[in-house]
Amino acid sequence: MNFSIIFQNCLGAKAVPQGLKAAHILCGLMYGLKPVPFKTRVYSQAVCWAGMVFAAAALAQNAATPSEPMKGQTETLVVLGAARPVPLAESERAVEALPVKAAALAAESPQDFLRQDASVFIEERGAGGGQADVTMRGGSFGQTLVLLDGFRIDDAQTAHHTFDLPVPMEAIDSIQTLAGAGSTLHGADALGGVVDFLTAAPSSDSLYLRVGGGSFESNEESLTAETVRRRWSGRAAAERNFSTGFMSDRDYRNENIAAESWLGSRLGASDLLLAASDRGFGANKFYGDYPSWERTKGWFAGVRQELGEKTVAAFAYRRHTDEFVLYRDAPSYYENNHRDGAWQASLRRTEKLPAGAALLLGIEEDGDGIESSNLGVHGRNRGAGYADLDLRPAKRRWSLSAGGRVEIFSGGGRAVFSPELAGSFRARKDLKLRASGGYGFRIPTYTDLYYSDPTTLGNAKLKPESAWSGEAGADWNLSAKLTATATGFYSRQHDTIDYLRAAALPNAYLPATCTAAKVWCAANLNELRLAGVETRLTWVPVRSQTVRAAWTKVAGAQGALHGLESEYVFNYPTENLRASWSSGLGGGVALTNTVQVAERRGQRAYAVWNATMARDRGRLQPYLRLSNLSNTGYEEIENVRMPSRAIMGGFALRVGK
Repeated sequence: MNFSIIFQNCLGAKAVPQGLKAAHILCGLMYGLKPVPFKTRVYSQAVCWAGMVFAAAALAQNAATPSEPMKGQTETLVVLGAARPVPLAESERAVEALPVKAAALAAESPQDFLRQDASVFIEERGAGGGQADVTMRGGSFGQTLVLLDGFRIDDAQTAHHTFDLPVPMEAIDSIQTLAGAGSTLHGADALGGVVDFLTAAPSSDSLYLRVGGGSFESNEESLTAETVRRRWSGRAAAERNFSTGFMSDRDYRNENIAAESWLGSRLGASDLLLAASDRGFGANKFYGDYPSWERTKGWFAGVRQELGEKTVAAFAYRRHTDEFVLYRDAPSYYENNHRDGAWQASLRRTEKLPAGAALLLGIEEDGDGIESSNLGVHGRNRGAGYADLDLRPAKRRWSLSAGGRVEIFSGGGRAVFSPELAGSFRARKDLKLRASGGYGFRIPTYTDLYYSDPTTLGNAKLKPESAWSGEAGADWNLSAKLTATATGFYSRQHDTIDYLRAAALPNAYLPATCTAAKVWCAANLNELRLAGVETRLTWVPVRSQTVRAAWTKVAGAQGALHGLESEYVFNYPTENLRASWSSGLGGGVALTNTVQVAERRGQRAYAVWNATMARDRGRLQPYLRLSNLSNTGYEEIENVRMPSRAIMGGFALRVGK
């Protein structure tokens, strides 16, 4: 295959220019927006962008300087909602950084760490870290964008599969969350917030084995191997957990495997990630009053390459399948099989400007498609260009960032402009004030557009949903042992995607294709407004103890539904409180108690108490997790019961540093 010809066709030029000039790159982007068949577009664009990455690497090889081996950061840096990595204490946005690797024994799944952020609400369908939805600040589960090392892993079929994370928990270093609109830097679906799961290069050679078992015949195992050389490091990790279930048709088996390598060269740092997952589970009442069963499988490949100190190129592909059986014991009655794929490519450049300023410039292109027994065969793609100016004077008490993004969709050339403005002011050494505002949008999934069964009907005429949102807050270090933060936020949504139904038809607010009563029909709602406040308090009375409390309250309003019932957008928690106390008991043993109190709109409040004990030092590391010690009967998704009191225990064996 002649890559030079492909590369020239991609850019619309007769020769590859030195430095990849913007005009030629935009020509390649516009080439990707032509309405050609999905498979042709995927393969041609994948080769096209891969050619751009490798050609750019060849161009930059001679000019690049040798890179030092990657070292661990001593300060928490955030990458969400910022043009460049900034210290967490200096971020203008409501960003949370959640360490994972150091506390992995105390968690069943990455979702457990997200529960520490009271602005994040996890709608889980059972134990084991299986199918779960994530919402932020009262938004629906489709309005939160999920990333893996900055790559999109949201699912084009349905947002219910957004958390099909293929990377084992032991391979995740930390999680960062951004509350509020994030479409300027992160694109579509970042309407209510962004969650980014971050891996990191290992620091030493090690072998890690974990085994455990507990209630409901549950079992979990993981194996992680890490190695470090002078300029290369790598990690291979695998995990699985399974259970017969705490009730009929709620069994599960989850398996993940991943391999990642990092390389430092004259060109810059290289990062290659390969991962796969396989999840089968009983789906009793997940999608209605049916004893269903479901199995999802997927794989992910992503590569990121530095092109000198200022430029980064990245490419990723994700494949995902979903087999759904309505009646587990009679699969021939009703079964759906979906297969979707998505690819993404990006090129970013950061220019340092005088007085501590920086300018981020980027272009992206994304494509996805589906082949489904229910949804049919469809494909789409989009391209985007964005810029963000970050002003951060070294000797001043303020910072300011302003950015904008233009996203163009295939099949008509529709464009969306997403601006953002954020700033902070340090009123005193111990008090920082911040505010931000921006625009976010989300495109419908293929299920929203085309799904059809006896109780649910998609709508091919759905419009993308969007929202203007703003926030203002303060971060206050009251003393060396006590810190507090408070944020008020507001969001005004347009064309919100929801499923509506009526006791009787016709109804002027339902799509014309919705011809049966009590059927959930996809539709756009207008003028949905959400407002709230989020607070967090951290107290360290002594070095070995930490007390945290976080509380978020949300209130929403929308015009009259005219006799219609909503399925999703009014299910948010009006109040979400999480309090935790952790204490070091000596010898690396830590005890943690957490209580979550949540009240969803129109439902009674409930409280769940969890406790963990784990040792994070030494070669042998035992652990114990006690879940729902209060034995609370509760539901995070309507009519889907959560497990009762449970216990899980085991040990980890670590060889190496």
